[in-house]
Amino acid sequence: MEGIRETLAGMPWWVKWVAIPLIALFVFGGVITSILSSLISFAFNVLLFAALVGGLVFLVKKFGGADSKSSGSGW
Repeated sequence: MEGIRETLAGMPWWVKWVAIPLIALFVFGGVITSILSSLISFAFNVLLFAALVGGLVFLVKKFGGADSKSSGSGW
C-alpha cells in the first residue's frame, strides 16, 4: 500500500482525479451499469407490486365490501 501512495504522490493532480477514475469506469463500467440497472429494476418491481396490491385492496373494499361483510367469512 505504501508503494502505491509513493507512486501516486509523484503524479499530477489530473492523473489521480481524472485519468484513473475514467480508466476505472471504462474497465468496470459494464459491471457498474448492470448492478445499477438490476437495483433500479428491482425497486420498480417492488413499487409496481405495491401499487397493484393497493389497487386490488381498494377495488375489493369499494365494490365488494358489502358482500364480504354479510358472508361472515373473515380471516
